[in-house]
Order: sequence, then structure tokens, then C-alpha cells
Amino acid sequence: MIYKKKCMAMLLAGGQGSRLYALTSKIAKPAVSFGGKYRIIDFPLSNCVNSGIDTVGVLTQYQPLLLNEYIGNGQPWDLDRNFGGVHILSPYQAKEGSEWFKGTANAIYQNLYFIKRYNPEHVLILSGDHIYKMDYSKMLQRHIETNADCTIAALKVPMSEASRFGILNVNENGEIYEFEEKPKKPKSDLASMGIYIFKAEKLYKYLEEDEKLEGSRNDFGGDVLPRMLSLGEKMMSYEFSGYWKDVGTISSLYDANMDLLGDTPNFQVDEKSWIIRSRNPIAPPHYVSDKARVVNSAIVSGCEIAGTVENSVLSHHVEIEEGAIVKNSILFAGVKICKNAVVENAIIAEYAVVEEGATVGAITDDKKITVLGGGYTVKKGSKIEAGEIVEGTL
Repeated sequence: MIYKKKCMAMLLAGGQGSRLYALTSKIAKPAVSFGGKYRIIDFPLSNCVNSGIDTVGVLTQYQPLLLNEYIGNGQPWDLDRNFGGVHILSPYQAKEGSEWFKGTANAIYQNLYFIKRYNPEHVLILSGDHIYKMDYSKMLQRHIETNADCTIAALKVPMSEASRFGILNVNENGEIYEFEEKPKKPKSDLASMGIYIFKAEKLYKYLEEDEKLEGSRNDFGGDVLPRMLSLGEKMMSYEFSGYWKDVGTISSLYDANMDLLGDTPNFQVDEKSWIIRSRNPIAPPHYVSDKARVVNSAIVSGCEIAGTVENSVLSHHVEIEEGAIVKNSILFAGVKICKNAVVENAIIAEYAVVEEGATVGAITDDKKITVLGGGYTVKKGSKIEAGEIVEGTL
């Protein structure tokens, strides 16, 4: 290849997201709705474009149809390029056989041919299931200035939660001297964000070696990174101090949506200097009738509101009929809440219907979140208890 890229990104987006239960029965976790007008994958894709990275491979595996359709040619993120752009990468059959991605490292290994087409100097590895805004160019600059073989983005977490993460132990210069994958007794509170920048040649070398190692789980955190460290490669941390949320559970997804609300939200998506791009349907402006009451809520195009909506996030084409009450809830696209129905502390997936007089969830002391899967219909006058998770039909 005559031309080459300074840095390209590989985005791991094949996760099943089993801890999101009914919300990911038919779609991959990165395709889950977020914040009314976004999907989770919009955030790393937008971060790439805003950081000047215009070549992104998106690795899919579990239920990829909706995700593939959503990304399309990458035009909403300005990633429809002649040389570069966004590419969907699924497991495929090669001359020597075919297999599913066995781990994060193996997923990248199976796509080394794609990476080498662009002859990059550095490769950025990302996860497709986190909500955050981050300038990867600053991380790349530090990676280059320190002449690191691998740089790992990290943030401080409460020590009580540190055992859930890969933990970095670093010296005063930020150089990593120990990496512990989900330790029972962590020595520090500096957690890996699952964001890595490698010198391309080092990435090729260690992925090819890892593939040959008997007993390897083919995982970056569990195998590749500890091995690089043990063999003396220079590994640096890049500390991130902004908002970051792993939305892999019902509670974390709910909390992240709620962080968008309020006069001074914990997470702002309206910065003109860092636009979060998405693919949105063509829809008319939302309509709020004179009978409606809306308080501290995010409502996007195509919605029709005639009832009460408080502290909630509504995606496009949601309909709230007269007398209906929606509080502290997240409604995905096309949801319909009929007359005199009540929805509280709930996440309701696409095109579900709550019929007249039905009740979904409740506001409880332990803040139980009720979940309805896509296409599910709650029959007239019936009740879905607080904390119940109901599989959908879509």
C-alpha cells in the first residue's frame, strides 16, 4: 500500500450484553438505544472522528443485523471515505478454516490483514459499549512522546469497585510496572478503560505469538498485556478524568441515561466542540398537547405527548396518551403508553405497548428497575411488578 495511516481504530462491537437481558435478546449491546436519539456505538465512533481518526474497523459477531444496518456506509459520522472510513468486520471463512472470535485479542488477530492494508504506525483498540467523550489524539500524542509500545487509558475508580477491572500499578511517570486483571485484592484504584494504543508492529508480533500459545484465552487483559509487560515492553498509562460509564448492566444503563437530565447534567451531549453524531429517522417535531405535563425530560422528534412525563428520556415516535403517567423511565423508539396507564422506574424497549389502565414498575426504596423487551404488550388493566424483566417479541 503506497499510502499509510498514522493511526487507525479497531472497535470491538460483538458483545452479547447478557447482563442487559431483554434489551439485547435480538441486538448487540453497542446497538442499544441511549439518550433518546443515540445508540451506544455512537460515542466511540464520534470520538474517533472528533479525534481525527478516519479509519475504523467495527468487529461484530452477536446479532449483527441491526448494528450493520445502523452503521451502513458511515455517512452520519463522516466516515464514508475513499481510503479509510468505517468497515464492518465479521467472522469469515478463510482457506485454513473458520471460527468465531474466541476473545478480544483473537478478534483483532483474525483481522490483521484488514489492518495491514492501511499500513498504520499505531493501532487504537476500543470497546463498543461505553458512554464517554474522549480525545484520542491527546492519548496518541502521549503514546508517541513517551515512545511507548502500548498505552492504556485508565481512570480512578472507588477501591470498593476496583476488583471488577483490570488494575494498573504505575510509577511516578505513569509507566506501568504491573497489570492485574480483576484482582481480588487490588493494589491501586487506577482501572483500565479497555482502550489501548499499540505500535502496529508490536501488536502484530504479540497477537501472532498469542495465537500459538497453548492455553491462552486470546484476551488482551488476561493474556496479551501481561505478557508484553513480563517481556519488558514499555507500557504507559494515560489517565482520563472525564465522564465514563460502562453500560453493561440494567442499572448502569439506566443511571447513564438519567445523567443526561437536570439543569447541570452529569454528562452533557450538547457541546458544539464535541458533537456526538448518530443516524436518526426522518420525523416531524415532537408535539406536546395543552393537556400534557412535562418536567425535566429529554424528548426527541416524532413524539406525541398528551399525558404526564417526569424525569424521563423518550426516543423518537413515542406516544403518551391523555391521562398516562411516565416517571423516572426510559422509553425506546415507537413505545406507546395508552390512556391512564402508569410507568415508573422502567426501561421499555422499541415498539412495546402499555395498554389502557395498565401499570409497569413502581418507585421503590431499593430503586428496582422494570424492563420490557421490544414489541411486548402489557394488556389492559394488568400489572408488571417492580424489578420484573419481561422478554419481548422483537
